[in-house]
Amino acid sequence: MAEYVDTHAHLTDPRLEAEAEEVVARAGAAGIRWMVTIASDLGDSERTIVLADRFPTVYATVGVHPHAASTFEADRPARLEALARSPRVVAIGETGLDYHYDNSPRDTQRAVFRRQLELAQQLDLPVVVHAREADEDVLAIIQEVGWPRGVLHCFSSGAALLEGALEKGWYISFAGMITFPKWQGADLLRSVPRDRLLVETDSPYLAPVPYRGKRNEPAYVTRVAEQAAALRGEDLAELAGALLANASRFYRIG
Repeated sequence: MAEYVDTHAHLTDPRLEAEAEEVVARAGAAGIRWMVTIASDLGDSERTIVLADRFPTVYATVGVHPHAASTFEADRPARLEALARSPRVVAIGETGLDYHYDNSPRDTQRAVFRRQLELAQQLDLPVVVHAREADEDVLAIIQEVGWPRGVLHCFSSGAALLEGALEKGWYISFAGMITFPKWQGADLLRSVPRDRLLVETDSPYLAPVPYRGKRNEPAYVTRVAEQAAALRGEDLAELAGALLANASRFYRIG
């Protein structure tokens, strides 16, 4: 049985946290070796660490999503740095820019994104980045800061951002939307070098076919890997091995 990793899930979401033991058990039964629970703000960062402390197969990130950037007050960076030093924390994020919803002012989003990239660099941690309708500014900040240990998660952007991120040494991660009949990014998926490719669920969102419309969970990352292999014309077992190696290298988890 092939082994997989869910590189991006929100296990502290109430839809998953309430039955965390069952969710983690189902993931293990599906061949998921480990998973990373992703934070969205400082309060959530505390919860991701608590959850990761409960389960040996769960690791945590700490960070502030662009939606919550306006909550990142002047005294908060020290708190984020302290959380990031917890032993179960493997990355900063998710951070980035979201110009679709604009839940925080764009200049604030950019400042908070830049600060988290700099913190990742300071602590030698990878960074998990959300980019929505902000490709040009995301790429400009990535290039400005110059930190090469990052991933564009749940990739739905254009070729310029993908190519620019790859040039900086970044990884590209795809989620359940690649199983949707109307998804149009197959050429970009195929263009990612095998050693820079990751897969994720982004649970509880974006459940892949045949679970679309239901709550997503880490066990379903196998469907994302299967579709990635099919679209790339690669053997699933070989790609699964590469995906596991990539995730282990990116997050520095053995």
